[in-house]
Amino acid sequence: MSSVCIIGAGLSGCEAALVLSSYKINVNLFEMRPQNTTPAHKTDLPAELVCSNSFKSKELPSAQALLKTELKILNSPLIKIAEDSAIPAGKALAVDRNIFSNKVLQQITRQKNILFKREEIKQIPSGYDYIIIATGPLTSPALTDQIVKITNKDSLYFYDAISPIISADSIDFSKVFFASRWDNNQEDYCNCPFTKEEYEQFYNELISAKTVPLHNEEKEIYFNACLPLEVIAKRGFLALAYGPFKPIGLKNPKTGTRPFAVCQLRKENKEGSCLSLVACQTRLIYEEQKRIFRMIPGLENAEFLRFGSCHRNTYLDSPSVLSDDLSFKNIPNLFVAGQLCGNEGYVESIATGNLAAIFILNRINDKKIKNPPVTTATGALLKYVTQCPNKPFTPTSFHFGLLPALDVKYNKLSKKEKHDKLCERALQDLTQWKNEIL
Repeated sequence: MSSVCIIGAGLSGCEAALVLSSYKINVNLFEMRPQNTTPAHKTDLPAELVCSNSFKSKELPSAQALLKTELKILNSPLIKIAEDSAIPAGKALAVDRNIFSNKVLQQITRQKNILFKREEIKQIPSGYDYIIIATGPLTSPALTDQIVKITNKDSLYFYDAISPIISADSIDFSKVFFASRWDNNQEDYCNCPFTKEEYEQFYNELISAKTVPLHNEEKEIYFNACLPLEVIAKRGFLALAYGPFKPIGLKNPKTGTRPFAVCQLRKENKEGSCLSLVACQTRLIYEEQKRIFRMIPGLENAEFLRFGSCHRNTYLDSPSVLSDDLSFKNIPNLFVAGQLCGNEGYVESIATGNLAAIFILNRINDKKIKNPPVTTATGALLKYVTQCPNKPFTPTSFHFGLLPALDVKYNKLSKKEKHDKLCERALQDLTQWKNEIL
């Protein structure tokens, strides 16, 4: 009987473990928490969501919905758990963090084929047929050093940031309104409306506020989809109003008009007792966060349950060191999945964990399989992290630009119609691929 070691019980590691277990493969799943933790984790639960509680859009033809739909076709355990843990969030799939992680823990501990060990792995273990490193962007220094030795390359990095969470009881509800963008009948978001004068005051204080300094004279490198709010603001006075604070699709029912700008808050749990400030990830020091975010209308007395923070994310130069099945070129039985391999995002990490498990399963069964077609979200994401020619290599989330273009006969279609066609093609091709390999 083949055995698999998975290092790291994050999203990709848990996904891979549950997929392999469903095929009766023995898995040892290692997690270093709580003995050793990271700057971002707050619990010892597996699959902890350290940034947002949102898995992004759930409605086709969006790119994120396509990736989730493909994973459902592949019977993803974590996507099902996310749907079972969902809380209202408009067109997005958002979850109660604690319910989600506890459900993952329950699934893992119920599987007879999974041995869950609370132990830090500091070097690549021996005695296993296959190993998946799924330690994510916060890989421990000891294991990072081992990976650097294996690859003969330095690991790369960027800085990621987290939004604050506040208590719902501390919001002045006389100043806010509940609505989802384009639909005031759906009250999934708490909206804090700015007048132009309020926005201008907030903006001026934000761009001059004190931030946490970076360590060791490292460069300020960010993933573009998770820029700190103050970094966006410094791009121009209207950068927030046209970006994370855009008021498009929202009308304040108390005034009957569209605000100049809006900060949205999203529920963090089913009870709605705590809410996160959407897209307000930040490097501001804690005292400045209190001062600045309490300038948002309705949040003058905000009680902070978690402050925003910034942490260093490590990833590999994957195209130079990985084969197209996520295994190391020089160590074929050693795989990488999750953000360490250069994907960015929750669903993307689940996808590479799922793919690593599929590739190992077929190795165990002595089957040679084709990769998922590049016309699919999973196939395009896999191609990017293993074959991207760009130098330097940088992580990505899945987007439609990774897919091959449609036939020229579709050139006159609208953007939405083209996305519909891309999704239709992807789902057909992935279903066919699944039927061929599983």
